[in-house]
Amino acid sequence: MTTANPAALSYRDAGAADVTELVALVESAYRGDASRAGWTTEADYLGGQRTDADGVRAIVESPDSLLVVVERAGGIVACCQLEHRGDHAYFGMFAVRPGLQGGGLGKEVLAEAERRARETWGAKEMRMTVVNVREELIAYYVRRGYRRTGELSPFPYGDERFGVPLRDDLAFELLVKAL
Repeated sequence: MTTANPAALSYRDAGAADVTELVALVESAYRGDASRAGWTTEADYLGGQRTDADGVRAIVESPDSLLVVVERAGGIVACCQLEHRGDHAYFGMFAVRPGLQGGGLGKEVLAEAERRARETWGAKEMRMTVVNVREELIAYYVRRGYRRTGELSPFPYGDERFGVPLRDDLAFELLVKAL
């Protein structure tokens, strides 16, 4: 008799019923005191919200995007967004529960996202943007084959949907990986 591995991850596309829990997951991974339990916190750079229900719902409903839910033992432990953009895919809204960060879960989720982008859309490249002052996070992606492009886009100062900046030197840096 075979038994299921309780540590095994399962992946599925998010639905409308997941929106509230996914917003809470993303917020816990990046903002506020709860985020300090993990290493992906942005609490020293940004206050306010990282996302909201409308933003998550828009991704779930978009025909060119997937919001991938990652579960272990029936509970959501991570998520990420994939968006089809012609010959490449955009990777975003990546969140792992703070208490589970640092154990290899993120690496597994990222590899699955890359596989899905290749197989679902034939994407030749994965692109993402990372807040430029997040050197530890950028180094994480570089170790996984992403290349810093040096291409910066402005942080949307004044648009609190993306957070309340605590510094005046924020921008987004484009990272790229050939798939």
